[in-house]
Amino acid sequence: MGGKTMLADEMKYADLSLTDLAGDGSFSGYASLFGEIDLGKDMIERGAFSRSLQKRGAEGVRMLFQHDPSEPIGAWRKIREDGRGLYVEGVLSADVARAREVHALMKSGGLDGLSIGFQTVRAKTDAKTGVRRVLEADLWEISIVTFPMLPSARITSVKQAGDAFPTIREFERWLTRDAGLSRKAARRFLAGGYTTLVGGRDAAGGDDMDDERLLGLLNRARRLMSS
Repeated sequence: MGGKTMLADEMKYADLSLTDLAGDGSFSGYASLFGEIDLGKDMIERGAFSRSLQKRGAEGVRMLFQHDPSEPIGAWRKIREDGRGLYVEGVLSADVARAREVHALMKSGGLDGLSIGFQTVRAKTDAKTGVRRVLEADLWEISIVTFPMLPSARITSVKQAGDAFPTIREFERWLTRDAGLSRKAARRFLAGGYTTLVGGRDAAGGDDMDDERLLGLLNRARRLMSS
């Protein structure tokens, strides 16, 4: 799995797809996807990080560059398990020289990988396939790295600076993940209202009261997604 760090003895890499990067260096995505076999024939099971996160929290997991413990480059604001994988939100530290370099490389596409550093607590290997199922892992750090191992795990959104409205994809994710709508209902709402409200609020024929109420929902979504 590569060289050892002072803290973690295993590393798993996840490819990111960075189409944009906020001016404040914040971003979000998945550092690991559950149930998918990586190039090292390991598969992280859902719930593998739950005990570790309860004990350590996001503040106890370091953001490093290339798994180097002498190269902290920012902080993780949120780390949680959901039905898909290990969801993370982090921000690069603008006052750290290496973080500024990483920020520039991420914007140019020169860096597009995440990697988790952990210690295996419990695992089970299938004798026929050779696939090792990681049942419990103690998560120590998540690094921004050069080379991916799990190509299907990707960044899902990049935070926008200031008071910008969320993108349509970010808002759909919020409606389904946090507001509790089904994907079908969220898309029906977005198809009928989002573009008009955000891109053409002055168009004739709208109901001002409904527009104001829905714009309030958009503002609430923006605040919740950036909290």
